[in-house]
Amino acid sequence: MLDSSKILVTGGAGFIGSSIVWALNQRGYENIIIADFLERSEKWKNLVPLRFRDYVEADRFITSLDQFDDITHVFHLGACSATTETDAAYLIRNNFEYTKTLAEWCVRRKARFVYASSAATYGSLEENLSESREMDSLRPLNMYGYSKHLFDLWAKRAGCLDKITGLKYFNVFGPNEDHKGDMRSMVHKAYHQIRESGKVRLFKSHRPEFGDGEQRRDFLYIKDAVKMTIHLAETPEATGLVNVGSGIAHSWVELMQAVFAAMKLPANIEFVDMPEHLKGKYQYFTKAEVAHFRSTGYQASLMTLNDAVADYVVNYLIPERHLGDELAVSASGSLSK
Repeated sequence: MLDSSKILVTGGAGFIGSSIVWALNQRGYENIIIADFLERSEKWKNLVPLRFRDYVEADRFITSLDQFDDITHVFHLGACSATTETDAAYLIRNNFEYTKTLAEWCVRRKARFVYASSAATYGSLEENLSESREMDSLRPLNMYGYSKHLFDLWAKRAGCLDKITGLKYFNVFGPNEDHKGDMRSMVHKAYHQIRESGKVRLFKSHRPEFGDGEQRRDFLYIKDAVKMTIHLAETPEATGLVNVGSGIAHSWVELMQAVFAAMKLPANIEFVDMPEHLKGKYQYFTKAEVAHFRSTGYQASLMTLNDAVADYVVNYLIPERHLGDELAVSASGSLSK
């Protein structure tokens, strides 16, 4: 469906956005416009290996939409993704108002609109994390989650949620997240902690039913996340909110063991007290209900956690590569540029 399309990727220099562009490039698509705020971050490096038609700063793009009336597919990944952001007005402008303007434009023009919602909209819920839950009952734990939830609610009440697709991403990790600072995945953080000190630090549990490091998350590798996202963009009947996760809950200890194994080192984990300001906002268990996603016709299997972590560490973190930095595999299996 994308063969003759002109594609817009907002947040196209960011983690998931640049990975979408990479995945589209793998399929031969280059008729892509990227909109983002590059500012002073290092995320411009994600763009270097990618192939696209044009780049536009996001604020200029949103005020000149009529110049882009030939766009047929929009991947809206641009947002402030910091769960610790406390500037509510900034989050409303970037995550709600911008999304609303772009969604209305796409619906008027019948352009396919796929946007990033978030599993953070589920708040402290630990069971039945399903899109079928009554939306008005959800209580996000932070302003970031609420800004995403606010748009989901608006889309429902405006009567356009059945014309667009919102992706509730769970814990996505992988290449191209270097610029995210404290919002980087624990795989990225752990790799650098281990290089510097030989060990990794995890929060202790403050609930008796969970041992230290046994808090669990639904981890999803970026290469699977973008395949799932593009599948939904090419499935116009898949509208509304859709969980994008693995459907499996792994512990932090399991994740760290995978990192140590990829680095060929024995596991060395230190448990530290959780900061007071996080205790009331910390999720102990997340697992996406993925029956709805699978019902859209996606048949591919997902990478195992161990294989995904190994791919990330060995092929990207150790050689300091981004998606799109082509690797040639020699006959002996060694990696070279």
